[in-house]
Amino acid sequence: MTVLPDDGLSLAAEFPDATHEQWQRLVEGVLRKSGKEVSGEAAEDALSTKLEDGLTTRPLYTAPETAPDTGFPGFAPFVRGGRAEGSAASGWDVRQRIAGTDPVRVNDAALADLENGTTSLWLAVGDAGLPAEGLGRALEGVYLDLAPVSLDPGAQFAEAARALLALYAERAVAPEAAHASLGADPLGHEARTGEALDLAEAAALAADTAAWPHVRALTVDALPYHEAGGSAAEELGLSLATGVAYLRALTDAGLSTEAAFGELEFRYAATADQFLTIAKLRAARRLWARIAEACGAPGAGAQRQHAVTSPVMMTRRDPWVNMLRTTVACMAAGVGGADAVTVLPFDQELGLPDAFARRISRNTSTILLEESHLARVIDPAGGSYYVEQLTDELAHAAWEFFRSIEKAGGQAAALRSGLVADRLAATWAARSKKLATRREPITGVSEFPHLSEKPVVREPAPAPLTGGLPRVRRDEAYEALRARSDVHLTATGARPTVFLAALGPAAAHTARATFASNLFQAGGITPVHDPVSVTPETAAAAYAASGADGMAVLCSSDALYEEQAEAVAAALRSAGATTVFLAGKPGTAAAAVDEYVFAGCDAVAVLSSVLDRMGVAS
Repeated sequence: MTVLPDDGLSLAAEFPDATHEQWQRLVEGVLRKSGKEVSGEAAEDALSTKLEDGLTTRPLYTAPETAPDTGFPGFAPFVRGGRAEGSAASGWDVRQRIAGTDPVRVNDAALADLENGTTSLWLAVGDAGLPAEGLGRALEGVYLDLAPVSLDPGAQFAEAARALLALYAERAVAPEAAHASLGADPLGHEARTGEALDLAEAAALAADTAAWPHVRALTVDALPYHEAGGSAAEELGLSLATGVAYLRALTDAGLSTEAAFGELEFRYAATADQFLTIAKLRAARRLWARIAEACGAPGAGAQRQHAVTSPVMMTRRDPWVNMLRTTVACMAAGVGGADAVTVLPFDQELGLPDAFARRISRNTSTILLEESHLARVIDPAGGSYYVEQLTDELAHAAWEFFRSIEKAGGQAAALRSGLVADRLAATWAARSKKLATRREPITGVSEFPHLSEKPVVREPAPAPLTGGLPRVRRDEAYEALRARSDVHLTATGARPTVFLAALGPAAAHTARATFASNLFQAGGITPVHDPVSVTPETAAAAYAASGADGMAVLCSSDALYEEQAEAVAAALRSAGATTVFLAGKPGTAAAAVDEYVFAGCDAVAVLSSVLDRMGVAS
């Protein structure tokens, strides 16, 4: 009888270890087949992806490149989590947001949420939500010693805090049994509205609640910067600057350094870029621990984090895809170690979410916790070469931006001088180019749009606070184009139409016809494709039958363009086409066509111009 080795690795041991250089040579061979003659580091660079903040995602990471030791959960620098047990004991706090002005309806939603998986409530109070005096009715039937409450009160933070604390007293909730975030965020409110508030009032609130061990008076909300187009490093840097400003105000009001740290909760956006979200939350804890160390309170630096699925990534067209985006974002927030996670409903950008959307949003966390068992392991991404390197690089980029804010006089000065607005605007302008050229795709909007979808209509939500930094959305440029198409549809009974002139067999035209179809639909323009590939002899009749509004697009291979483009274009013009596009490289069959659409072209500019020429009102 043959006895196998007990280590099970002897066969592998007979082969020498592969080297990084050997892998690069294999990459060179693959790239050479696609026409790229690069070698060594250049071959690896060809597979790398540029991110915001000067970061680059490499195709391969290895152990020597990993970041410094990240320690253990519950110990500085808290990269692996602010609590020793992480979320392994009970999962993260499933925090549902409720926006509305009617206390009765808010109460109905709150009870339904708590009965079906939500573990805490996030209530909009003040100008963009409930009146403070309506909190009692809104929380009727809620066991306040069991369900934490987080407030989003804007400028009315003092009134909202007094109302909630009075409610605790009225219902005999002991200070040690109350878990709440009062949501005072003067600088965040200024970023939203341009209205400056007194930090001293927020500091006084914190001094009054110091005897409530689980009540945090202030929130450092980074969402205003994310929603203004900020990058991950900018979001982190501005949150650090805000947190430091609050620490100064709190200690000036008489709180100890340790107590001041205990009064803050941080709120970050979680996006569908899962690795960047994981790294952002891990880097945020590391950076805040560094500030605590510099303040002489290293043990107080365990940042309390509330992650919210990004409003910027939510689309108004094909909103059902938002369910997929928020699922990935929620997973990333949980893996990244957020203490509380809010999944915004998929119809968030359309008005007040309905009951179905709210159920899906809370069940997203439930599935990830109860069926995917995502919280059973603390920091499951820890040790990943990529995640550790990205965390380290993001932390350094954010720290440099934070230092520049401090050099400019701190967060308040940076907001009032326009430094923050200018920096975020530049970042968004660069990202907008990627969106316009579809280098950053938006599924259901710029890619695979669905023109025949029925609009999702919701009751209007309370108007958001405005006056400060802008609120941007990834879909905004395409949404403007689609809105023009909608008006045309209402006025004429049909959407604007473009004719796709496919030349030759399917193998020759399918890829470019699909590309052109997606591109024009992204602007609300219906592509019409003749069932049979057109020829110079059939092009005029096919165009006339299409009902196209003066626009035609040639779709085929470069070889067929050389053979047929000129004749087909002439036939299309004779049938009434005023502009003939070619789907392909600029310069191909240049004498035959007017314009080109190709991968990397500015789709928003092209589509806007086409709608203008079709007479579709802007």
